[in-house]
Amino acid sequence: MRPYLLGELVHLEDVVLHDAGANIRTPTHELTIARDVLRSRRRIASQSPGWALSLDGLRTLRQASPAESLRADSPPGSVAVAAAPASFEAGEGYASEQNSSPFDAELAMIGDLPPILQAIVALDAWNTLDVLQHAPWLGRYLAASILRQRGVTTGAHLAAINLGLKTIPVDWRRHRNREIRLLAIADGLIATAEIGLKEHDRLALVRKMMERKLQGRRLSSKLPELVDLVMATPLVHAGMITKTLGVTPQAARRTVTELGLREMTGRGRFRAWGVI
Repeated sequence: MRPYLLGELVHLEDVVLHDAGANIRTPTHELTIARDVLRSRRRIASQSPGWALSLDGLRTLRQASPAESLRADSPPGSVAVAAAPASFEAGEGYASEQNSSPFDAELAMIGDLPPILQAIVALDAWNTLDVLQHAPWLGRYLAASILRQRGVTTGAHLAAINLGLKTIPVDWRRHRNREIRLLAIADGLIATAEIGLKEHDRLALVRKMMERKLQGRRLSSKLPELVDLVMATPLVHAGMITKTLGVTPQAARRTVTELGLREMTGRGRFRAWGVI
């Protein structure tokens, strides 16, 4: 499986191995970006729902110093960004600061909109204003964070907005007419929800099939823990299983065989398994 990333395709198993420091060849530039995207998503998900939209969260994610800002006189190609909005609460909107950028101005006006519209407008603003040139993908995670903060999606995960958006024609998403762009993003969110429901049903069936293999097992069996791990993680490797289950590498590979997981890499070393 290859996740879509701004026109570039990278092997999902390569991302997992690169993130674990188990590369078997020199990482490509695209793979390094994919790793950074993964870690940013993980960082956002591990924090409170409003963290990504806070001053500290945005500064951390943008990797810019607090003093850097995008002003009217910023030189072309600048990757510095405006001081982030201090906070976001229902009914209050974003607190703009001195020397705020056009993006901050957009955020300051969406506080009274329904959460879905807030996410749509914020994402469109991030894309059209080209807020952070070296991380254009960050806008989608900020949009997902808005939904998470307002309770539209689960508090434990970010909405995978990319899944739905990539089903929408690029001409619609980049159209000169703002209304068409906003409608395209809305259609993408609908597609995301539909894809998520289908994936939920598929994973529920997969879990039921794996649980049948647990019948008659000893209480000390590690298979139930492995089931939980593979349902929570797209791909697992021996090191991850060893650490999570507290077993030896040999025992980790044995439990994988007993559960019948699919090997995803086709390699003899640094293999990974999953149910995707």
